[in-house]
Parts: sequence; C-alpha cells; structure tokens
Amino acid sequence: MTHTDAGAELDPVHPVPVPVRGGGLTAAEVAQRLARGQVNDVPVRSSRSLGEIVRANVFTRFNAIIGVLWLIMLFVAPIQDSLFGFVILANTGIGIVQEWRAKQTLDSLAVIGEARPAVRRDGTTVRIGTGEIVLDDLLEIGPGDKVVVDGVCAEADGLEIDESLLTGEAEPVVKRYGDPVMSGSFVVAGGGAYQATKVGREAYAAELAEEASRFTLVHSELRSGISTILKYVTWMMVPTALGLIVSQLVVKRTGFKDSVARTVGGIIPMVPEGLVLLTSVAFAIGVIRLGRRQCLVQELPAIEGLARVDTVCLDKTGTLTEGGMDVTELRPLDGYEEAYVRTVLGALGESDPRPNASLQAVIAACPDTEEWRCVEALPFSSARKYSGATFSEGDGQASTWLLGAPDVLLTADAPALAETVRLNEQGLRVLLLARARRELDDPGVADGVAPAALVVLEQRLRPDAAGTLDYFAEQNVRAKVISGDNAVSVGAVAAKVGLSGATVDARRLPAEREGMARALEEGTVFGRVTPQQKRDMVGALQFRGHTVAMTGDGVNDVLALKDADIGVSMGSGSEATRAVAQIVLLDNSFAGLPSVVAEGRRVIGNITRVATLFLVKTVYSVLLAVLVVCWQVEYPFLPRHLTLLSTLTIGVPAFFLALAPNTERARPHFVRRVMRYAVPGGVVAAVATFVTYLAARHHYTGPGSLEAETSAATLTLFLVSMWVLAIVARPYTWWRVALVAAMGAAFVCVLLVPALQRFFALHLVGAVMPWTAVLVAAVAAVVLEFLWQWVDRRFPA
Repeated sequence: MTHTDAGAELDPVHPVPVPVRGGGLTAAEVAQRLARGQVNDVPVRSSRSLGEIVRANVFTRFNAIIGVLWLIMLFVAPIQDSLFGFVILANTGIGIVQEWRAKQTLDSLAVIGEARPAVRRDGTTVRIGTGEIVLDDLLEIGPGDKVVVDGVCAEADGLEIDESLLTGEAEPVVKRYGDPVMSGSFVVAGGGAYQATKVGREAYAAELAEEASRFTLVHSELRSGISTILKYVTWMMVPTALGLIVSQLVVKRTGFKDSVARTVGGIIPMVPEGLVLLTSVAFAIGVIRLGRRQCLVQELPAIEGLARVDTVCLDKTGTLTEGGMDVTELRPLDGYEEAYVRTVLGALGESDPRPNASLQAVIAACPDTEEWRCVEALPFSSARKYSGATFSEGDGQASTWLLGAPDVLLTADAPALAETVRLNEQGLRVLLLARARRELDDPGVADGVAPAALVVLEQRLRPDAAGTLDYFAEQNVRAKVISGDNAVSVGAVAAKVGLSGATVDARRLPAEREGMARALEEGTVFGRVTPQQKRDMVGALQFRGHTVAMTGDGVNDVLALKDADIGVSMGSGSEATRAVAQIVLLDNSFAGLPSVVAEGRRVIGNITRVATLFLVKTVYSVLLAVLVVCWQVEYPFLPRHLTLLSTLTIGVPAFFLALAPNTERARPHFVRRVMRYAVPGGVVAAVATFVTYLAARHHYTGPGSLEAETSAATLTLFLVSMWVLAIVARPYTWWRVALVAAMGAAFVCVLLVPALQRFFALHLVGAVMPWTAVLVAAVAAVVLEFLWQWVDRRFPA
C-alpha cells in the first residue's frame, strides 16, 4: 500500500489509511480541517439544558389542569381559595432550581472525568478533549483506552481490540496496519495508533459520548411506578370530576360561585402534583450531595439501582488493593543466576511500551541494561495471563521469554508451583519468568516452558477497604471478590481486610449458568477469572434474582461492568471502564461507595415513604367526591381548606421526610408497596370525614351552617391525616416527633387566631360537633392502626 501526502482526503465510502507523517498533523493542517468544519464537535451533555428543565417542570399534564382551575378561582372566589396555584408556582420553581443546581454539579464533574485521548501533532504527543479531534488526526492507544472516533489502524504493536460492546463477539480482534477501528471499542492488549476517518456526528462514538453522562430520569422502577400511579389517577379523576361538576351545579343551595369553588376544591386534591416534583428534587439533591463526595453519577437511576443492590462484586486490584506493587524478592530456579534473571526482566520491561502495574514494579526493580534487542513482543492479556518477548542477546543468539502466572505456565506437578502456593497463602503475588521452547507467535508457546525465576510482588492494601466491607456486611449486602489473580493469593488478601468465606479457582467453575450460580452462592473469593467469566458470573447472579453491582478499574472489568445492574469505576481506571460505568468515583476511593449506597437508600426509601402521604390524599379526595355525588350534597370543602390540610399534613412534612437519613435497602414492587397503605388509609379518611360532615349537616340548621359543617369535617380530616403522617414518620426520632407536633400546633393556631379563622373560613360552633369530630377521628385512627398491621401481615413487602 502506498503512502500519500499528509493532507490527502479519504474516500468517504471506502476509507483507506492515509498515513500522515509519523509526527501527525501539523498545526497548519489542523487549522485547515477546523476551517472546513472537520472536527469532532459533537456536544457532550451531562444534563438537560435549562430550557428542557423548565419545560419538564412547567409543562406537565397536572400543571395544565391546576393552571386552568387556578384561573377560574381567581375570577370566582377570594384569593385564599387560589392559594393552591401559588403553592404550585413555588414548588415548580424549587424543582427548576434544584435540577439546575444538579446540572451544574454534573457538568463540572463530567469535565473532570472526561476522557482526553493522546493525539500526535507536530511530532509531539498531546492530550486533548474529544471535541478537539479533527479528521486525519493520529491518535495513540494502549490497554484500557477507548476508541473515540472511527478510524483505520496506522501503527500496531501486538494491538488487540475488544469490539464486544458493538458486535457482541467476546474474542478480542488483532489489528494490523490498514484494519478498520470502530469507535466504542477498547484496547485489551498491545498498543498502536489509528487515523481518524470519521469525526463529529458521523462517528458512532458521538452517540456513546452523548449518552454516557446524560442526566436522565427514565428507566427507573421508581419513576415508572409513579407514572403508572398517575395514569390510574387520571382515569379515576376525569369521571369523578365530571360527576362532581354536574352535582355541584345542580345543588345551588349556596349560589353559583360557591358551587364552582367547592367543585374546584374537590378536584384539586385528587392531583398528587407534589409527588413528581418531590421525586425530582430528591434525585437532584442526591446528585449534588454525591458530587460533593467526588462521585460522578452518569445515569441518575444509578442512585436508585445501587440502593437496591444485594450483591457487590469487587475486583481485587483497585478496590481491595491499590494499583501499585513492589518486587520484594527474586527466586532464581534451575541454576539461573540472579544477575542474568535481572537482565531478562529488565529487557522484558523495556519491550512493553505500556506496562501494567506488575511490569512497572519489575521495571523499577530491574532496570534495562540495553544489552538485548527486542525482536518481537507479545503484550500482556487478561485472557492469556502472560506476556512475552523474543530478544537478540549480546552474542547474537535469539531467545524467547514469558512472564506470567505460574499456575498457567507450569504443569500441576512442577516443584516451583508448590513454592508459589506457599507464597500465595501469605497474600503475595507471584509471577514466573520462563524460557519458551517455541516461537512467540506459536499458539502453544506457553507449553513446556523452562522456569527461570519466581518474581515475588507485594500488593498495597487500601486502608479504607476493611471499613467498606464492614459497612456492606452490616447492610446485608454480600461481597464477592472476583479477580484474575491466583485464587489463593486473592483469598489471603481478602482475609487481611476481614472478608471470610470459601476461595474458589474459577477454572474449575461449571460453564453452565445454574451450576455457576450455585458455586457463586457458596463461594466468596474467586481467582483466575477471565474477563468473559466475570461477565458470566454477573449474569449467573442476576439469574438467581440478585441485584448486582460490579466495581473495577481495569480493561478486563469492562464486560462485567456493562452487564451488571450498576457499574462502578474508579476515576483513575481505564477510559473504557469509565465509559460503561454508571458511577465513577473520581477520587479513586473505594470508601466512597458506602456513601453512594446510603444516598440511594435515602432517596428511594424516603420517596416510598412520602408517596403514601400523597396517595392517601388522592384516594380520599376521589372517594369523597363519589360520596358527595351519590348523596347529592354540597362538597364539604373550599380549596383553601384543602390547601391548608395538604400543606400541614403532606407538603411540609414530606419535604423533610424525603431528605432524612434512611438506611433501609430499597425493595421492588414500588406501586404495590405504596398502594397497599394508600388505599386503606384514603378509604378510612374519606369515610370518617363524610360521617362527620353528614352528622354536622343534621346537627346544624339555618343560614351560615355550611361553614360550621365544613369546619367540623375539616377537623376530622386533619386529625385522620395527622395520624397517617404519624404512622408514616415511624420510627420516631426527636425531630420527627417535633415535625408532627409543629404541624398540629400550626393547625391549632389557625383555629384559635381570629384573623386566620376568617382567612381560612374555619369556625368551630358549639361543643357537640367539634368533640364528635374528634371522636370520629379517634375511631378512624384505631381502624387505621389495625388495617396497617393487617396489611403488613397479609401483604408483606
């Protein structure tokens, strides 16, 4: 294939490599392409735009309903009957502000965690943002790097790329000069460079980059459950509201305007408008809180998902241990001298331009003497478990050497293997240096090798690992250590951080899913796990009904991270792992994971708790409207009454309860769990209120009696709603008791202060009906307690 000039264009249909000079594009060539718009300028959004946030919070179905009713009330009733409209305006404003704050947090974190590929320009390698790449740029790649734009391979040194995220094929693809390179794939071994042939919206990576860190509120059980509830509420609300309108306009005992006001008063509380808002606010505040802890939530439902996790799979390196290692000992074998072994190890280190952590430790301990020249190199691969190189020694002879896992390179009866096991039991990592008898490109190069030395490495434990594992144990979250290292060594490391349980060599795991699932239930530590096995193990756990989180930072973790319910990557991890993970711990601290779990549990547990308050109101509002239509009486409340009740028994308490600490693990079936309390609670509240209302209509006679009837009914409904709040607020803490007491005191103030009495049209007349209202509410509270306990027994969560 002939080389063409650096500025030559590519055929858009059949791109062929157009090798720019080895130094990449010049500044002038970059400027030319920028002028032609040939730049990878796809905007990467970490959140919705301000306009989208405003539209999502303002233009909703229920805001439209409430807005129309608010305008009607402004014309036909006093301003106090229009308070619900101002409350909605305030709530919507709060929602916009909180999501805007969350957007700013995500935007700033996304910039910190943004991938900056290495691009060669003017003979120098520089790191730039993905949006600065231009057509024909020469991008360097190595293990763990993600291919960010489509291109063709211009340089390859043992380059192997995993395209499984695009094609589904698990086997890495060896790339040579001229081969196509697809964006969205990632490097698993070797290194090289590729030339960009598609940039901007033409590249598949544009979609991946835009989706990777988008602030999204979809695909969550919580939000889909709320949507389901709202759908059913709409179906109930429309016929009930129509019946109420006809009923109140026919019953004109108090005049047209008052009938309209009471009709609106019956419709407004059917709408659980604050529930959607409160959910958005709780999620947004969760994002902000996690952002302050240097946790980038790339997909908002990840907060919810991690709250539901019952099994967390940990990759040893980067989670239990820090990335670095130290060579503590060299043990020559079969007569090899230590000086010669150090020479070989130094040459092997020099042969790999992108050494992993193990080889970096070897390089630090055995610097290259430059006596040997590398003829051919085989980069390390997680699937192979070894690397190698062929050298031309000082005397002109060639030799091939391998460095890798002893239990992979040696036979089961090899004496060196027994020594390796003893070292592994101490938590040490051991590599075998061996001389191969075959050519490096021979598929059987690892067969029949001659052992030359054991390289003993000590791994650095993370100081926060033990505390984090203790937290998971306390929260009933099972930890599984899944590593590519030797099982005995991994088990010893796990024991040092306090993780107990059976240790299993993954090479003996059953291949079929059911058998693997059983082994995973019994074991805790798994070694010699291949990247594909990690993926299969996640699938086996999910097959058993577990919600699985996977943590990792290496390229061998990508497939498992992608398939797990929640993928968690370290900020210093490979570009590929950060791209597929839902949560990135930017400070690389494994200790940050409990805070993410706790935040998810707080959000989900509290939203489930307060959803009951909102839906009890919806149920009793619909049932009250049905009872009013059936009895052909005036609706007992004006909008101002229900605004007062909603504020004191739902709005204010729900806000504080939604932001309170909550460590309970999130459970599935959100709709069922909420409705099993909301339906009986709403029914009891509606029946109790209507009984008091009918008794008051019988007790009071004469002009002006409707206000007294409404006041008595309001008292019963408030007391029953307060009891529902008291139940939902359990278990009690000092501030929860204070919250409930403050809401009760506020209502007492309304009843006692003359100005507030007039404003809210509440005036208790005599002693008989007020005490009757209290008695009915007390009976309802007893019934509520009985029903709540019966529901817990009959329909356990």
